[in-house]
Amino acid sequence: MAGVSTPPLPAPGSTPSLRDDLRAAAFTADGCLDLLGAAAYAALSRAETVPALRATRGGSPLESLVRLFLLQRPVSYERARAALPRFDAYEAEGWLLRDGDDVRATVDIRPYAGADGADWWIVSDLGCAVGGAGGIGGGTAGVPGVPGVDRADLVLGVGGASTTLAGLTVREPVGSALDLGTGSGIQALHLSQHATRVTATDVNARALHFARLTLALSGAREPDLRQGSLYEPVGEDRYDLIVSNPPFVISPQGRFTYRDGGMAGDELCRTLVQQSTDHLNDGGLCQLLANWQHIEGQDWRERLASWVPRGCDAWIVQREVQDVTQYAELWLRDGGDHRTDPATYAARYDAWLDEFEQRKVNGIGFGWITLRKTGAEHPVITVEEWPHPVEQPLGPHIAGWFARQDFLRSHDDAALLSARFSLADEVVQEQVGLPGAEDPEHVVLRAARGMRRATKVDTVGAGFAGVCDGSLTAGRIVDAIAQLLGEDPVVLRDRTPESIRLLVEQGFLDPVRP
Repeated sequence: MAGVSTPPLPAPGSTPSLRDDLRAAAFTADGCLDLLGAAAYAALSRAETVPALRATRGGSPLESLVRLFLLQRPVSYERARAALPRFDAYEAEGWLLRDGDDVRATVDIRPYAGADGADWWIVSDLGCAVGGAGGIGGGTAGVPGVPGVDRADLVLGVGGASTTLAGLTVREPVGSALDLGTGSGIQALHLSQHATRVTATDVNARALHFARLTLALSGAREPDLRQGSLYEPVGEDRYDLIVSNPPFVISPQGRFTYRDGGMAGDELCRTLVQQSTDHLNDGGLCQLLANWQHIEGQDWRERLASWVPRGCDAWIVQREVQDVTQYAELWLRDGGDHRTDPATYAARYDAWLDEFEQRKVNGIGFGWITLRKTGAEHPVITVEEWPHPVEQPLGPHIAGWFARQDFLRSHDDAALLSARFSLADEVVQEQVGLPGAEDPEHVVLRAARGMRRATKVDTVGAGFAGVCDGSLTAGRIVDAIAQLLGEDPVVLRDRTPESIRLLVEQGFLDPVRP
């Protein structure tokens, strides 16, 4: 923006006192929900502000803070001072800006329910809380956005992708963790709770400053902040855990730093996956969200499996697929192109479709990728489609999945029959058949936890799972079932391990450690 000066970003020096003032006014996730009510709070996620404006017409400190930092509306100087007793310090450090008799916020501050119920706050550019009051980069009525800042460099706040990745991440204690593409610092904030050392990188220097503000305001220690693209800023450093919500949008032009990777097709996500093993310690995990292309004549599962570096187990889950027109329209709206003149919109739409046609792309998948560096001679690579609801946080279940792969890999059929198992929590059995039939057509085991899977089992499988309480070996249970059904125990022992492996892999049975 020529002729428009860029306001300096807030300094973090007064964040301890600002945190105290925000908490004293109940400007927290729970406090805002109580004030606004569920309907108005949910409306904010749809970029609708009228219900929240109606709920904040009083003069309480909390109402003033909601208007300032969530709705990004001016409040009077008197109301701002009443809500923030140390107003002068916050103004001096650039958090607030006086405009005559009114006060405006210079950044978006969004309350966020942190780990173990902690009160956290995510700091981002005005109008950039994803799905928030102003949409991305557009500001709200009366708020013009961020003067002097190119929209391509704006820093987003909390969005669905952020919370999805946070829920997927395995939260076991680790010595070192990397948040690659930190943005406003949400993942680094989570990592600070269970990693001794946290490194956060971003190609955008503004993002690193916002990450510093987010962690300081939330009371977390500052991570090692490094600027650069992909793994370049960390050199040869290795980590126990890498997480990334990268700019995975597949677009014909890298217009926006926060979403477009600037590489052809899905090359950025492929590169992140393939180079991860060079930056993981043995046993380390890499977890990221990604888009990937469905290319005519290629099996998308085989294509993604080919991304996995040697010596890594991988679990890749496709959550949804969009056709190329839906995908282009989604991100054209995100870029505000639908508000341009029709000819410009049509030209940009054409450019997306031209790009996909040249690459023979007929769909775009979205999902998550988790890798673990094992060095195993026979790694496990599972690529599956699962559009159904899952339990969040899913991190503990993901950790369990990899642990079960280790168990299955180290147990041949004989060892499997010597092991003990317990039925996972909240697994129920369903019998499916015609009403009044003496026997069901089939039996289904259904889990209410984790991936919430359902699997069809035969009589032996259902009976086996029902008896598993960790007290008997699998072999003894199979022998008892054989006697009950009048079958040859040797034959049953020969064919049952395959079913046991499936039930363990899918999480219906947990190995009982000796």
